Amino acid sequence: QVQLVESGGGSVQAGGSLTLSCVISAYPYSSPCLGWFRQSAEREGVAAIDSDGKTTYRDSVKGRFTISKDNSKNTLYLQMNSLKPEDTATYYCATDFSRQLCRDVGILIGMDYWGSGTLVTVSS
Repeated sequence: QVQLVESGGGSVQAGGSLTLSCVISAYPYSSPCLGWFRQSAEREGVAAIDSDGKTTYRDSVKGRFTISKDNSKNTLYLQMNSLKPEDTATYYCATDFSRQLCRDVGILIGMDYWGSGTLVTVSS
């Protein structure tokens, strides 16, 4: 059974940092596109990383967030710096066999699995 388990969320003040982790197990396909999306008032893609290491970000997080992965640990990361109150959301990691998320982080329809999320709250 495919499982994605996020951790690392919490409450921080504006300007602070958090690192989210996501352990992925039993995904049936090799070298998937991996990404993070968040849900507050609406669902939006945040960042994605393809099997070749190419990354893509939504404009509002460019220069502040960094997505990375450790294939040996089956773990995806999201380093978030200079956090803003508008980053407050529940963050989810996801896989995308279609790779649409890695071509355009705004396209979420191709996601096939995601976790239960971790809450990030940024106070002003």
